[in-house]
Amino acid sequence: MCAACGVEPKKTDCQVIKMNFSEGIPNRSEYISPSSIFPIPADEIFARIRKIQAKLADAQLDGLLVVQRADLFYFTGTAQNGVLFIPVGGDPLLMVKRYLPRARQESAIRRIVPLPSVKNIPDLISAHTPQPYPAKMGMELDVMPVNEFRFYRGLLGCKECLDASPLILETRMIKSAWEMDRISDAADLSYRCFKFMQAHLRPGLSEIAFASMVEGYARELGHAGKLRVRDYQTEGYSWHILSGPSGGKVGLLDSPMSGEGSSPAFPCGAGPRKIQAHDPIMADLSYVLNGYHFDETRMLVLGDMPYKAREAYKAITEVHDCVLDAVRPGVSMNALFDCANRKASALGYEDAFLGPPGEKVRFIGHGIGVELIEPPIIALGKREVLQEGMVFALEPKLTFQDAFAAGIESVFRVTAKGHRLMSRTPRDILTCPL
Repeated sequence: MCAACGVEPKKTDCQVIKMNFSEGIPNRSEYISPSSIFPIPADEIFARIRKIQAKLADAQLDGLLVVQRADLFYFTGTAQNGVLFIPVGGDPLLMVKRYLPRARQESAIRRIVPLPSVKNIPDLISAHTPQPYPAKMGMELDVMPVNEFRFYRGLLGCKECLDASPLILETRMIKSAWEMDRISDAADLSYRCFKFMQAHLRPGLSEIAFASMVEGYARELGHAGKLRVRDYQTEGYSWHILSGPSGGKVGLLDSPMSGEGSSPAFPCGAGPRKIQAHDPIMADLSYVLNGYHFDETRMLVLGDMPYKAREAYKAITEVHDCVLDAVRPGVSMNALFDCANRKASALGYEDAFLGPPGEKVRFIGHGIGVELIEPPIIALGKREVLQEGMVFALEPKLTFQDAFAAGIESVFRVTAKGHRLMSRTPRDILTCPL
């Protein structure tokens, strides 16, 4: 039993897949092939439509208009430029501005029509549905700009246009078996990239140069490059490689550390600092493969890791494991956060946990899927509870201001009895030869 939080460890439902990093880097024939798993199966799309329709009915909404890219991809299987109308009952209608042939090739939606102008949307909806024109329309008001909302509200002429974003996010929150497989594919990509890093890190490389090498390799494996983030103030990027004192730099990110970044215009992530022997290097890398994201953090070092950094990483790994041991359906997000906080304090790292004093963040993890950060968030005060089928990135971290960072991040899914790790990268400090 954990002395800090009183949780009895549950090991039976956790599987860690260990792989040998001494193996060679995969050649081109071993690269992940995006074409091998698409399009999204029709039964997967229709199951999602049925789920959201049930939620629309419960909310007494007559339909849902989907315009945001990630949501459009989730419900149709295509990210072409279009608008999706989902009635509370019956088949959805996908109206495509550009490019219709690709949308028809990529999507399982039965009714896909051209959209010469968004002003045609009301007429297309009226022609499509035998039901009365929607009086109450759901929309993605958490992400839709105010001016665009005003335009659509005037165009549609519905009695009410209401926020259906919570219904969409609730639908996306529970992953299907097919989605688990896609996230597992992304886990394999992340594993290969850490393997690449261990083989190619050299003294004198700048953080930015090393990050660009890793990203280039990831792109060859299928990483799309552009991460999808719902918050309009957050810019998704992959290259969060922080060495030595860069890891101790706090900045604009809602994160324990931001790094130096390339300039005051982009003051986060990898910077110009040259990586040196024995630097504690924290690599927090995010990828998107075939529409599904993966987020993983590991520590690297050229030569030997300094004692203080090694002990800090050992401690934060214990915090990580303490949280995983507490995972089971019905446990609240706040309970997991409290477990991590108490464990870090018990180990003597209260001051460094989640940022330096006065600059601490209040979360240790987040859902992940077709967007990098999805609800629920494992955070202080959050009352949502774990459900089977949820997938999270768990990322407890320590910040030693202007010195270094120590952190670990792993992706896990919630099972009927506990959790199962989806991350495949070994948790040990990845030692690189000088």
